[in-house]
Amino acid sequence: MQKRFLPLTGALALAALISGPVHAQTEIQWWHSMGGALGEWVNDLAKDYNSSQTQYKIVPTFKGSYDESMTGAIAAFRAGNAPHILQVFEVGTATMMASRGAIVPVGEVMKKAGVTFNPNAYVPAVAGYYTAPNGQMLSFPFNSSTTVFHYNKDAFKAAGLNPDKPPTTWPEVALAAGALKASGHKCPFTTSWVSWTQLESFSAWHNTEFATLGNGMRGINAKLTFNSPLHVRHIENLANMAKTGLFVYKGRGNAADATFVSGECAMTTGSSALYGNIKRNAKFASGIGALPYYPDVPGAPQNTVIGGASLWVMSGKKDDEYKGVAQFFAHLSKAEEAAKSHQRTGYLPLTTASYEMTEKSGFYKQNPGTDVSVEQMIRKTTEKSRGIRLGNFVQIRTINDEELEQVWAGRKSAKQALDDAVRRGNEQLSRFAAANRGK
Repeated sequence: MQKRFLPLTGALALAALISGPVHAQTEIQWWHSMGGALGEWVNDLAKDYNSSQTQYKIVPTFKGSYDESMTGAIAAFRAGNAPHILQVFEVGTATMMASRGAIVPVGEVMKKAGVTFNPNAYVPAVAGYYTAPNGQMLSFPFNSSTTVFHYNKDAFKAAGLNPDKPPTTWPEVALAAGALKASGHKCPFTTSWVSWTQLESFSAWHNTEFATLGNGMRGINAKLTFNSPLHVRHIENLANMAKTGLFVYKGRGNAADATFVSGECAMTTGSSALYGNIKRNAKFASGIGALPYYPDVPGAPQNTVIGGASLWVMSGKKDDEYKGVAQFFAHLSKAEEAAKSHQRTGYLPLTTASYEMTEKSGFYKQNPGTDVSVEQMIRKTTEKSRGIRLGNFVQIRTINDEELEQVWAGRKSAKQALDDAVRRGNEQLSRFAAANRGK
């Protein structure tokens, strides 16, 4: 029997009738810097949102470290192919604020898309950091962390220390480190993000100025001041701990995180968001304590400052694409979604409702220490502790790393290194101010 074929055009028409109308999804490109357990979280957020509706598809792409993704996005913007959403770490905030033509304020994106958006729903200490002096929210406060104290409870037990009582002051940290070293620990204490934990958060926690003009929050003409006697004393103490093997420097950025999770180092100051990695990969019982402080400093402890990152919306996109961005942000802001993210990662709760939902669920009681980051952030802030927003902050942090590495290596005194860091950092601030004055 002879086979009969429909002409090609007829076959296509028939297929179209059978399948019904096909609407192409609008793709929203999201560049981020989350690797490992946090990268899985980001992918899951996109997957959950994509399966909740059919109009938009969020496409998350890992673009390397925060520095790398920010540099790459600026180059992509100039070439006309920037992503819709860019994750930028908190030290890039002043730079993004100055890039007026490259970004669209998130408040504007939500309003134009007709999506309900209440900036007061977000945790105040977080939302305030990403809000312009005129009250407009500039970026979406996605993954905000703060500095906390992580410690290995099993190592504490082995050293004869109370595993349920982490050190709360810097003298207690030194004593605990001594006991850990005596019990055979080669790395009693380390820290990640040295500038963030030991200078920036350290300053706010002690209600001590890091830079003038409210740490740069009130304008671009700020000057660095973190070479005060208190700062010098603290860095000197850490240098002495380094000489005696109580503090072991493990490198820049979050390099030290892996040494804590592996069990090599017994105590560390770092991001509250390390919690997700510890929970998944550590083979020991761990605890979370508040950032240590010096008990003789008036006003300490005050509050810590945020780290982590926010999501910036890039300019030059279509209205429909911005609508997709707005709806995705609204989805992430739902109390149940934000609570899930907070509990999974250790990042701060995005909204007050997600914090209350987590508290009511009993999560903090079942996971002691997971509320430390929130407690540190919800205290009333002062002019010296509200946050740090400086131009060329990425370069300033690199300078701080370089100078402090001279201290740990015994090549510079704490005073000399901090004086040099302040001088070099102020040169960066002057350059930024000159380039952005009048914008």
